[in-house]
Amino acid sequence: MHVILSPDRTTIVLSGEVDADLGPDLAQASTDAEQAGLPIEVDAHHVTFMDSSGVAFLARLAMRTPHRVRLLHVPPTVQFLLEVTRIGELLDVVEDDHQA
Repeated sequence: MHVILSPDRTTIVLSGEVDADLGPDLAQASTDAEQAGLPIEVDAHHVTFMDSSGVAFLARLAMRTPHRVRLLHVPPTVQFLLEVTRIGELLDVVEDDHQA
């Protein structure tokens, strides 16, 4: 996981397994992004697994930031969770046909 602060947005890059083991890192990423006060993008391109910890992380970002969170490069695993939990309704899921 990486948090990248730029002048106009905060990008959080997730990769691998997003689960309870990342709980402290997810909490810190949320805090850093919230404190920046900029629009947030979450790049999920390299996520191979996500459990409720990842869903809770996305929900927290969506509920606690003034801008709608953009979720980029959503793999099928994450898309399924967004649909089942309906968290996807709180986010702007960006469709991208150029996923590598």
